[in-house]
Amino acid sequence: MISRAERTAFGEWWWTVDRLLLSALFGLMLAGIVLSLAASPAVAHRIGLDTFHFVNRQVFFLVPATAVLIATSFLSPYWIRRLAFVAFLGALVLVVATLFIGAEIKGARRWLNFAGIGLQPSEFLKPAFVVLAAWLFAESAKRPEMPANLLAMLLLGATVTPLVLQPDVGQTSLIIAVWAALFFMAGMRWLWVFGLAGVGAAGIAAAYFTFPHVRRRIDKFMEPGTSDTFQVDVAIDAFQQGGWFGKGPGEGTVKRIIPDSHTDFIFAVAAEEFGAILCLVIIALFAFVVLRSLNHALKDEDPFCRFAVAGLAMLFGLQSCINLMVNLHLIPPKGMTLPFVSYGGSSLIALAFGMGMLIALTRRRPRAETLAELSHYQASRA
Repeated sequence: MISRAERTAFGEWWWTVDRLLLSALFGLMLAGIVLSLAASPAVAHRIGLDTFHFVNRQVFFLVPATAVLIATSFLSPYWIRRLAFVAFLGALVLVVATLFIGAEIKGARRWLNFAGIGLQPSEFLKPAFVVLAAWLFAESAKRPEMPANLLAMLLLGATVTPLVLQPDVGQTSLIIAVWAALFFMAGMRWLWVFGLAGVGAAGIAAAYFTFPHVRRRIDKFMEPGTSDTFQVDVAIDAFQQGGWFGKGPGEGTVKRIIPDSHTDFIFAVAAEEFGAILCLVIIALFAFVVLRSLNHALKDEDPFCRFAVAGLAMLFGLQSCINLMVNLHLIPPKGMTLPFVSYGGSSLIALAFGMGMLIALTRRRPRAETLAELSHYQASRA
């Protein structure tokens, strides 16, 4: 047992960190291992790999992901800002590099290969962008004379331009949605609300007419009888077949016929083999993480922490909702992982980075420490 009087870095961290929030994240990681054991062996066998290839790699990537989450959660808001800035610049350079040297997969260049390990830089770009945008909106609230909103718009443009060129419409839409939510929190006028809504609608229309894969997915969703909707139809059938308690571990058929059962459609595997009860537990964990984080943001007196925590929570929640809604055929298909549950190395470590920053920013800080942090920040700006 760690004493409250212990003045070590770990002791201070232990008594200030939100342990319930941390436990929920580790619960999602555990669910990811269990569902990987259920879904991925059939996929590995189908493509000629070792039976537990994806399970072993999931566990392998969980080790650095856990280390990144814990290490990042020790940082102060002062260092979170600086880490996010460095991570953003590095990730942006790599995203641009994918346009020239990235592997082309299904008509898009989103991946770089380092020593046989695939890296998707956009996954790391998202949480760093959210923290930087939060910092700019916080500056706008504290220093109205600073053109922070204009800088936030330029930051958005610099971020989404290479993503559109990849093209990655899903990540672009997610980033824009979180940015718009932060802009709304910063107190933008209703004129901006309608203006941004119009720009968003125009962007969706442009994507529909510009990118054939976007048009195909929307057409499939709007008119399911006119095209192949095999994956979505099988996923819906999995929910119906699973019922409340599921068929039992290993008894599902979805994982045997859907190519992406260990990634995009892992939730359908959970529904078929473990039932709606487990699905509701997983959804409850996601909801707990988001709502508890937003509660922290509501109570925080530091504008930067308030914006950053809210932004990271919305990023986490929206990505979860997109994956779940695709599985339930509520939106057109989009290749986006279910955080900490789906298989994926880049996604897992990047999510750990984002949630590590969130955990760091939600740690309990005495008012004196918060004021000292603000003074330190203001001194660094002088």
